[in-house]
Amino acid sequence: MEIILISLAAFAVAILTFFSGFGLGTILTPIFMIFFPVDLAIALTGVVHFFNNLFKIVLVGKKANRQVLLRFGIPAVIAAFIGAYLLLHLPDSKPLFSYELLGRHLEVYPVKFLISILLIIFATLDLIPAFNRLQFTKDKLPIGGFLSGFFGGLSGNQGALRSAFLIKAGLSKEAFIGTAVVVSTFVDFTRLSVYATRFSQSGLIDNLDVVISATLAAIAGAFFGNKLLTKVTLKSLQILVAILLIVISIALGMGLI
Repeated sequence: MEIILISLAAFAVAILTFFSGFGLGTILTPIFMIFFPVDLAIALTGVVHFFNNLFKIVLVGKKANRQVLLRFGIPAVIAAFIGAYLLLHLPDSKPLFSYELLGRHLEVYPVKFLISILLIIFATLDLIPAFNRLQFTKDKLPIGGFLSGFFGGLSGNQGALRSAFLIKAGLSKEAFIGTAVVVSTFVDFTRLSVYATRFSQSGLIDNLDVVISATLAAIAGAFFGNKLLTKVTLKSLQILVAILLIVISIALGMGLI
């Protein structure tokens, strides 16, 4: 039963996140956590996310903007290694606060709370008409790459910050999606390489059927999303990203994901 539910979720989320450039790992991780321990859920999600990105590179990778890719991607990869290393070597941080909601005990950790505040700021600016023409200059791209890569390695939440910067980088919708996919893949490879020492301990090999099923479902969702790409305008893409940023950031800030 868990294979069917996880696969359906992976398919649906992959369609949505094909356009936004983020969300598959963020949304899929809590779904995996329903059926598996936290460590195993993170590992399973990371593998599905990585192979889904490899497929998306085949679909749209050639549309990536090389100049933006270098300025944004290189700092992201370096920072992802730093963040992943810190995650494995720093002691577990204490929750910033905790509370009860609908019978669930929820805890909010400092890193995710900080990310949620940053995302709300970016998303709010994107929905204000006066900021619609705002673009990040090329010298700001390394900063965005470093921030998204670092938080990606540290907490797994890389896509939202990445999209918040790239959506304002003056790219076409095809270049935005292609660049985001390539950067995401390299960041995934970097952090998964650092996490790899824990994979054997988490029982990843024992759940290959779930990984394969969810990966194929996510690939199918990405393929379907690519077919819809021509029907989406850049403006609607900006609005979609902004709305998803706000929803994800609120969920992060509340400890729901």
